Amino acid sequence: MPSTTDRPEGSEDPFAVAEALQSVVRDTEPLIPGVRGERTDPEVTDPALGGPERTDPGRTDPGRTDPGRTVPEQRDDRRDTVVVDDAMLGRRDTVLLPGPRRPSGSGGRAPLLVAAVFATMWAALLTYLPVAAVIGLARTLEGSSGIGGAAHAGLAGWLLGHGVPIGTSIGPLAIAPLLLTLMVLWRLNRAGLHVTRAVGARHSGSIGKAILVAATVASAYAMVGALGAHLVDGRGTDVSTERAALHFLALGLFGALIGSLRGTDAISELARRVPPVLRHGLRAGLVAAFLILGAGAIAGGLSVALGGGQAAEMIAAYRTGVAGQAGITLISIAYGVNAAIWAATYLLGPGFALGTDSAIRLTEVTVGPLPTLPLLAGLPDGPVGASGAALLLLPVIAGAAAGWLLTQRLRHGRSGPRRPGRRGGADAVEPPWLLLIGSSLIAGPVAGAVLGALSWMSGGGLGDGRLSRIGPDPLQVILVGAIVAGVAVALGAAAARMFGAGRRG
Repeated sequence: MPSTTDRPEGSEDPFAVAEALQSVVRDTEPLIPGVRGERTDPEVTDPALGGPERTDPGRTDPGRTDPGRTVPEQRDDRRDTVVVDDAMLGRRDTVLLPGPRRPSGSGGRAPLLVAAVFATMWAALLTYLPVAAVIGLARTLEGSSGIGGAAHAGLAGWLLGHGVPIGTSIGPLAIAPLLLTLMVLWRLNRAGLHVTRAVGARHSGSIGKAILVAATVASAYAMVGALGAHLVDGRGTDVSTERAALHFLALGLFGALIGSLRGTDAISELARRVPPVLRHGLRAGLVAAFLILGAGAIAGGLSVALGGGQAAEMIAAYRTGVAGQAGITLISIAYGVNAAIWAATYLLGPGFALGTDSAIRLTEVTVGPLPTLPLLAGLPDGPVGASGAALLLLPVIAGAAAGWLLTQRLRHGRSGPRRPGRRGGADAVEPPWLLLIGSSLIAGPVAGAVLGALSWMSGGGLGDGRLSRIGPDPLQVILVGAIVAGVAVALGAAAARMFGAGRRG
């Protein structure tokens, strides 16, 4: 191979270097047609350039059978190749550019305690400010008190949303607005997720890290609750600091654990450890419970809408101006989730109470004097007749829908029947009957327990008088809900199984 021409001495002109490189060329031999990775003999030259012919015993003329026939080498591609001397180019001056700076510290991870305190305080602030703003607007515009009084009342309402009873001159206020409670759980869920990311435990699959994050967030939230109770206590209200800390700890642990399990993907690890019949039964029970609650919300909303005129009269009865009426409306909205739960228990059969010696069921309506709240405008006037008994079918339909979804999930998997690769569901696998029946038997008690827990959370009392007992009886809801949901889920799952099998047959 020819040697590389040296660069002109002392020349820094890049054009001179390029001209020197262009002078270093050699003829190259093309690859033999049909053979890759092999070069022709570099010592053989092209006859067209005055060199000898190439003799290749393996190549013969297609028109002759003589293996010794020499064929001139056919060259379809002849080009000059520039040979670059790396040593020569390496003598040119180079500049090393600095790379991007990396954050100092151990992988950019935040300390667990710092991340948990920051996320917890942010979650508390985002849930307190709306309550303080609503109550503060109503009280300030009506001249009831200043900003300090509005902040105090907002803090008391915020504690009530966590289920902390507020003692007043007429007795304890112990009905939590569950819409605010749901917002609190949502923000705690986000706090657990953010802390998981901050400490570098995201997608780790570690159950221990998820529990540690949730416990840290819950501990910080308990201290926030104790501080809030201490600030509210003693100014016309009586709040137990210990009870507030306990309620905040429970809500913080539940909400943050959901977020941390999602963040670490430990929930998938837990699901793999649970037997299939138990896993599908838990999921079907939760779906059935929330579908029954959805049916109650629809029925309750329609009832309030039909009594809209009475609700407007109730709002107008509060001669507190626009701000006061807006505050009453917002309070009713905050207790809308409670009303949906009460409507669901009404459809199930146990019903609920609005005061001592009162009962509101499909077959009985006994109530005394009630506060003038727009939310109560949808109460039934009396027991329903034969046509109204059809309302009992709503929880059954909701449970059957959960059973149908259970069969569809077992048949088609998580992606559903329309996932790529399926053709009309012909390749779907029918779930075994034993798995369907076992999951349905588990779904009933799960749905009953969820409905009973929500019924307990939605109830309480307003003072020490006749309204000291408000809400459903949790034990009755658990028993009736488990029976109704279990039977309905089994019927829906069986119908979906037989319908799918018959359609394929």
